[in-house]
Amino acid sequence: MPRPIWTGALTFGLVNIPVRLHSAVRAKEKISFRLLRKEDSSPIKYERIAQKDDEPVPWKDIVKGYEYTKGKFIVLDDDDFKHAAIESTKTIEILDFVANDEVDARYFETPYYVTPAKGGEKAYALLREAIKQTGKIGIGKITMRSNSLHLAGVKAVGEAIVLEIMRFGDELVDASEFDFPTDAGVRPQELQMATQLVDNLSSTFDPSKYADDYHDNLMKIIKAKMKGKKLDIAEPEAPESTQVVDLIARLKESLELGKRAGGAEHHAKPAKRAKTAKRATRRKSA
Repeated sequence: MPRPIWTGALTFGLVNIPVRLHSAVRAKEKISFRLLRKEDSSPIKYERIAQKDDEPVPWKDIVKGYEYTKGKFIVLDDDDFKHAAIESTKTIEILDFVANDEVDARYFETPYYVTPAKGGEKAYALLREAIKQTGKIGIGKITMRSNSLHLAGVKAVGEAIVLEIMRFGDELVDASEFDFPTDAGVRPQELQMATQLVDNLSSTFDPSKYADDYHDNLMKIIKAKMKGKKLDIAEPEAPESTQVVDLIARLKESLELGKRAGGAEHHAKPAKRAKTAKRATRRKSA
């Protein structure tokens, strides 16, 4: 089992479950770049320069300041941060249970697997099954890394309990700040065709189908250059016009493309079977 990033207890009511948190997200290799001087690939160094006199400043002379208005700062020292710090606890206390569909997906940020520590298996299973049967999410708070406080959601996912770090309410942008179109101008025929198109494109979710093409392309280019080669890169297609088009015509065209693709796939399978049968006959004759 991977090393836990947090160890403590998960509580609801008077029930206390010793648990560990493990990352539920696999760290992906990030492509990082250094800035270099073009003529000899010498790495560029950065200095901390004071704007007032363009002089470099050593770390010992740097403090933190809050800019409360343009060019005006309040300096905070170590004691200020200590006084602001909340008590670091090793407890995730579930404060409320709310209906699963009441919580907007925008609130959820980073998932962690919750695993029971020794002696907590039965209470863990009890909480998981209770969450499943009631269709609820536990809402609580957790302190992690440098006393930072997070809102947290506790869910049941299969046989696991998953804790998701959540955003606080004031972190979300209110949708009322934007103007979204109503459905007043949507005609029944358009809606019917759009619904049919959605049905035609519907499938079960398979995350392995979707790749980070930009990351993969960059790695191909980097590996080729390491071998002294240069890849031939196709020019990206020009974007379509953003002018308003005949929506019905586009929907019909999309539906026809879907039908042709489905038909081609249907006909390809018998052809493949016929080729396989011919090979088998040849082998028998031989």
